[in-house]
Amino acid sequence: MTDVLKCPKCSMENVYFDGTSYVCPDCFYEWSGEESAGNSIVKDSNGAELQDGDAVTVIKDLKVKGSSMVIKRGTKVKSIRLTDNPEEVDCKIDGSSIVLKTCFLKK
Repeated sequence: MTDVLKCPKCSMENVYFDGTSYVCPDCFYEWSGEESAGNSIVKDSNGAELQDGDAVTVIKDLKVKGSSMVIKRGTKVKSIRLTDNPEEVDCKIDGSSIVLKTCFLKK
């Protein structure tokens, strides 16, 4: 889905996002999402690069948590917005603002 993030200090790929910053458990280095925003590319399920405002299609029926709503396969989503997390995009479907994982989308 996305390019693998590397720690800027030790260059190891064992990096995770703890909600506010990125953490390298090998060297205990922490850095903000803004520092790594330049080197993260958002990709869909087929590896195509996604940008703000793109139109994408849902590739699988998705149940919406906390609702009886189901997003059907083939639903066209227009004007997506990229988030801080490279694995998620923000969009509107049927007037509801929803965050979708990029692994369920194709350009």
